[in-house]
Amino acid sequence: MTSTPPVRLHHADHPGTAPALLLVHGWGGDGDDWVPTLPHWRHRAIVPDLRGHGRSPKPAKGYGPHDFAADLAELLGRLGPGPVVAVGHSMGGQAVTALAVEHPDLVRALVVVDPAYGADEAEAVRIPGEQRELRREGSEWAARFVEGAFVGGTHARLRDRQRALMAAMDPDVLTQCRDGMYLDPDAFGLRPATRAYLARRTHPVLGVYSNALAADFERGTLTHPASRVEVFEGCGHFLHEERPRDFAGLVEGWLSDI
Repeated sequence: MTSTPPVRLHHADHPGTAPALLLVHGWGGDGDDWVPTLPHWRHRAIVPDLRGHGRSPKPAKGYGPHDFAADLAELLGRLGPGPVVAVGHSMGGQAVTALAVEHPDLVRALVVVDPAYGADEAEAVRIPGEQRELRREGSEWAARFVEGAFVGGTHARLRDRQRALMAAMDPDVLTQCRDGMYLDPDAFGLRPATRAYLARRTHPVLGVYSNALAADFERGTLTHPASRVEVFEGCGHFLHEERPRDFAGLVEGWLSDI
């Protein structure tokens, strides 16, 4: 399912108790997206930059969730932290889901934060046109897109940082990432494929959402008795950065119960 060999990811490793957290950023971001949460964890936090993002290598191809998962598996194999709590935001939610499905022995539990799967019929119709716009206009289109992921009039510093990161990205990487999430033959971002792929999860899952309808879809996919879904009302897509203390407290409390 992967199209290229694993790459050696740049990462930060913050000390703490076991089990370790693997904190995986989303489309166009980098590991520093998790900095607001770092003071609030008791657990060890391993924070990579995905391939093509931040300080990690940028191969010419291979930007689907299965490629990301293979890179994450290679990183965990080198570090040897034992089964991790794999936490992924947006595209990172797809990456950690693929890690858990394809490499289940490396994962203890999953936390998905506004994950980039479960796109409904309206989104499925819209995405091909958005990809054409992204190819035509480049990273500036993506920068405007990410601006819209924040609630208007709030979190200007976070919004400006994400916009700057996105504007600096290689447009080809951004395009391949979205193809990998939604349009490639093994993509599981669209709702029918999402249901089939998520049925293969065996770990407890905590879903944290900013959108109640997307949260309801996640609830309908859960099978493990320790799984649950929470909604952060009034937040934008980057809810873990907007409410880092609340987010970390939710995750830590859930981990103490499973």
